[in-house]
Amino acid sequence: MEVMVSAPAGVEWTHEDLDALPQTHALRYELVDGQLLVSSAPSTKHQRALRGLFRLLDATCPPELEVLFAPVDFRPTARRSLQPDLLVFRRAELTSEGLTSGLVLAVEILSPSTLSVDLILKRALYEEAGIESYWVVDPDEPSIVVWMLRDGTYIEAGRAVGDQSLGVPAPYAVTLVPAALTA
Repeated sequence: MEVMVSAPAGVEWTHEDLDALPQTHALRYELVDGQLLVSSAPSTKHQRALRGLFRLLDATCPPELEVLFAPVDFRPTARRSLQPDLLVFRRAELTSEGLTSGLVLAVEILSPSTLSVDLILKRALYEEAGIESYWVVDPDEPSIVVWMLRDGTYIEAGRAVGDQSLGVPAPYAVTLVPAALTA
């Protein structure tokens, strides 16, 4: 079972505090404006969708970009550290502390416990950070929704369910079939 909690209330966390936490595969730590979010390890279905999408994106990734999956920190401000399930970024921007810029695609794989965080909170945070593309995959349906940044706002650029295919031009051309991601 996946669980997401915020802990502890009233404490302003920093990147240094986050880096001091013990690293574990059982928990994911993220910061949103100084507040710590802790979520448990994802389900097998979640991981299969992540694997399928990674393979697809990695196979067609141009050399100036790189595809990785969590845990890689995107730290757009001193009080934010997010870990998209999958991210595409400019290779030159990655440092040993993670990314502070250069993220061109953030992908979240939905889980029951993170649904509102992924669809509302993270979408708004990625939009505010100016990330060009944000995709959300629902492995249970299966489906994918693609948003592209236009004039500072995410606009839905496409949606596919099951065996439908969706051609996406950015951050580079790829065709997505949600059902194939979990196969």
